[in-house]
Amino acid sequence: MSIIRLPGLVDAHVHLREPGYEYKEDFASGTMAALAGGVTTVLDMPNTNPPTSTPERLADKARRAAAKAVCDVGLFVGATNTEGDAYLPVAEQACGLKIYVSDTFGSLRIDTLELMHHLFRSWAEKAAQVGYRIDGAARGLGPITVHAEELMLPVCLALSHLYRAPLHIAHVSRRSEIELICVAKERGVFVTCEATPHHLFLSTDDLPRLGARGDMRPRLATPDDVAALWEHLEVIDIFATDHAPHTLAEKGVGVSEPPAAPPPGVPGVETMLPLLLTAAHDGLLDLDDIVARCVDNPRRIYGLPAQPDTWIEVDVDAVYELTNTDLKTRVGWTPFAGQRVHGRVERVVLRGETVYAQGQVLAKPGSGRVLFHRE
Repeated sequence: MSIIRLPGLVDAHVHLREPGYEYKEDFASGTMAALAGGVTTVLDMPNTNPPTSTPERLADKARRAAAKAVCDVGLFVGATNTEGDAYLPVAEQACGLKIYVSDTFGSLRIDTLELMHHLFRSWAEKAAQVGYRIDGAARGLGPITVHAEELMLPVCLALSHLYRAPLHIAHVSRRSEIELICVAKERGVFVTCEATPHHLFLSTDDLPRLGARGDMRPRLATPDDVAALWEHLEVIDIFATDHAPHTLAEKGVGVSEPPAAPPPGVPGVETMLPLLLTAAHDGLLDLDDIVARCVDNPRRIYGLPAQPDTWIEVDVDAVYELTNTDLKTRVGWTPFAGQRVHGRVERVVLRGETVYAQGQVLAKPGSGRVLFHRE
């Protein structure tokens, strides 16, 4: 056994499903899964039911997280087609604004240039009053984070450049996208981006084996697209999971009548670190790459406060097979089941308290903190 100590990780893209879809996940089960993966901070997306798009809904979600979470939680507000700028009064209490401009789970897709133009302008105008949040600043706004694929990506890049609004591109998956982001960064656009483990380690070649369990948005891309992500590793600022749990029954696994359109998304917060450590073992990256993209960069980009006396202990000599058993996520499955990995989380310490050890979550519900939000 060889134990190394790493900072508590940040997963800057999770869907903890509460409110509205608690049968898939909630703040208790989702943050327990996070601790099991060495993650001590998660940023939760707004496509719940109802969506987190008004001050009242953000306050309700914050109360739920405060009562249940066992790691720290930041909450996005979301743009909708019908509620305009309803979220702006509490923009500072969110970790950022999420805009969906491509196909996704839920009903938050924005599909007109007029509305996109308005959303970028109003966020930039608000930031002109309070600034952008940097390195844990108490005031200011987080970035605009977009689900933007293919032709919608240059639209978002252009709007970001025009309004000087920091932009974060979620789950980049294609060669054309990462190469465009590379050029945008070289030209001075305020853009950062993330890649998920499933887009780094899976491709269309895996779909025959995975079936509906491999259905996600963005969809799995070609082996050449996967190769492009690794070729442009220096352009990728964050590794984040897009942890998006659905039940196996919803996916059509083990049911007599599979659904015609299974919901897209896969769980991932528990398996990110062992997959990345395996990549490090294989020479694709190193520990500094992991810390930069799972700790330093997400904290800088989203202005997250420090977590004092917080670390994780990992046995880098542990070699084992990922399985669906013993997962903390409520849905109890992973698309990486059967994969051999190197590196196991043995212990997690959050603010001086051991919150996870030997496969067990020891933290009390509500011991996690809700970031930025205030009553």
